[in-house]
Amino acid sequence: MKIFRAVLFLAIVLSACNNSTSTSTDVDASSIPPPPFIDYSIVKVYPHDTSSYTEGLEWRNNTLYESGGNYHTSKLFQSSLNGKALKSIKLDTMYFGEGITLINGKLYQLTWREHKVFVYDAATFKKINEFNWPYEGWGMTNDGKHLILDTGGSILYFIDPETFKILNQISVSDNYGPVSQINELEYVHNFIYANVYETNNIIKIDPQTGNVVAKIDMTGLLQKSGMDYNPQNYPGENGNVLNGIAFDSASNHFYVTGKMWPALFEIKLNN
Repeated sequence: MKIFRAVLFLAIVLSACNNSTSTSTDVDASSIPPPPFIDYSIVKVYPHDTSSYTEGLEWRNNTLYESGGNYHTSKLFQSSLNGKALKSIKLDTMYFGEGITLINGKLYQLTWREHKVFVYDAATFKKINEFNWPYEGWGMTNDGKHLILDTGGSILYFIDPETFKILNQISVSDNYGPVSQINELEYVHNFIYANVYETNNIIKIDPQTGNVVAKIDMTGLLQKSGMDYNPQNYPGENGNVLNGIAFDSASNHFYVTGKMWPALFEIKLNN
């Protein structure tokens, strides 16, 4: 499971081996300027379901859609900002739920190592289709036309939502080279925002070049919630790390959280 760092490291190595043969271009890291850091302000703090090992987060129709991972407890659910569950389904215990995205009235949900992608009617959560995916599934978003997903490496795949065929791919790099462990994704104003697993960073990616154009350092975010929690439950090696990005186009604010965190943050980027 992704909870255990040793197993995760092996998975990344294997994934990198798989993905290395399909990278379309080699990037000269020296040509990429160091990405600046974007400051942010916390607008409001909301409760978050601490049973959810957050893998995917989406804001639509004035509600949150979330995919929670882990074997035996994976689920897909819709909730209000006050934490009230509006709709929820559990995945079979053999599946580890991962990233989600909503497009054309359909919710797509990745699984980690089971090579399955589930498609639901977004209004009813009734499963209407499923696809096979040859790699691991981690994060997913869309640009209104294509699904965009990652596999825990540095590659982003652009996918036809009707056939789940790979149409294009890019390698994500900053001034140090390829950026691995890309996880949860969110497409906003022609850029892709991504959690980097087991870090406090959210990176902003140019989808045309794959270059990281900015970073957001969320270090200490949970401590700023003002909520009572046991810091020993969130040391990093437990996997209860920052993960989950959603965007509200009406307010131009983001919602961010972490795996099994008690808090969901509404934030405004100061840029």
